[in-house]
Amino acid sequence: MKVCFFNRSYWPDVAATGQLLTELAEDLVARFGWDVTVVAGRPLRGGTGRPGLAAFGREERHGVRIFRANGTTRPPARFAGRVTNYLSYFASACLAGLRVPSPDVVVALTDPPIIGLAALTMARLRGAKFVFLCEDVFPEVAVLLEDFRSGAVNRLLDRLNRLLLARADAIVALGERMKRRLVEEKGARPDRITVIHNWADCQAIEPRPKSAAFAAAHGLEGRFIVMHSGNVGLSQALDTLLDAAALLRDTPEAMVVIVGDGTKRAALEARAAREGLSNVRFLPYQPKEQLADSFSAADLFLVSLKAGLEGYIVPSKLYGILAAGRPFIAAVDPSCEVAVIARADDCGVAVAPQDPAALADAIRALARDPARVARLGANARRAGLRFDRRVAVQAYADLFRTLGQE
Repeated sequence: MKVCFFNRSYWPDVAATGQLLTELAEDLVARFGWDVTVVAGRPLRGGTGRPGLAAFGREERHGVRIFRANGTTRPPARFAGRVTNYLSYFASACLAGLRVPSPDVVVALTDPPIIGLAALTMARLRGAKFVFLCEDVFPEVAVLLEDFRSGAVNRLLDRLNRLLLARADAIVALGERMKRRLVEEKGARPDRITVIHNWADCQAIEPRPKSAAFAAAHGLEGRFIVMHSGNVGLSQALDTLLDAAALLRDTPEAMVVIVGDGTKRAALEARAAREGLSNVRFLPYQPKEQLADSFSAADLFLVSLKAGLEGYIVPSKLYGILAAGRPFIAAVDPSCEVAVIARADDCGVAVAPQDPAALADAIRALARDPARVARLGANARRAGLRFDRRVAVQAYADLFRTLGQE
């Protein structure tokens, strides 16, 4: 089979969607021998080199053909930078799509939200099936853009999203809550939606004893480590975690560790310093190859999401936590996939989103109950095996193969 993906983020970009797409594309080649092309953008972080003068370049990695659209790589912290990156990638991707060998299936992710138009156009011109992979649902996630508010743009994004959902031969939702959102709020046909969760590599990330070396390297010895690992951005409501840390001054064994980078990190660091939160530590982004080490230093993880975003976004960090066999606090709406898994598999504790007192109480209780922490962690690993990389890739292969045979 010949499959073409459209998404700005791809190797060596370190964004979660790009890393997941890289694993999916490379596994379709390695496991099934398929012909896979990705129309990607230049990495905002994690890449080297300069763009050429052409609209796009060509590369190959691990058998995957990469058309690298030479769009801009302006810092995405401000709205103008994001829009410039989006539009320049979209224009270059449209040109690159004309050179891609005729595929059987064309798949659009949602980085940026307009890229589905290029993918849909290519699919129709080439007689291919079109798959809309909803990593995020727009325009609802646009509320995260603190420096931008435009009813006109949001209405345009809503119409675009509905168009792509209506024209798609198949739709991938990342969870049952997202599926309900797409059907009930966006008019998507339920018979066209397949739920495929994001994943972690349960062979690369396995339960380990608590890492003394990582703790020693970062001054975390002898503490009960509550970790947020991943994007320090706008959707996670991490100000609530700092509010909880202030309430945990009576629990000296608990240490909050925020690992990663993002648009909110500088403000959060400044606030922690200003308020003298000595029980909060910030550590740099950890490459995928070192995740097992950093994860094993944690006793407990936090997975949080602003109220109202459940089903529009599904936090992908959950699956690595499960693979590592660590319990988590789901500070999310009860309908969110993260809270559902915490309850159904007894591998975490669900609390209301953006509730510092409830979050602090949950951390305090778990810090003083090591037997419960161990039990929840063992359950987490068992749950994680359902969301292993090999399981998810097989589900995508089955979907694409079925479409290709229609």
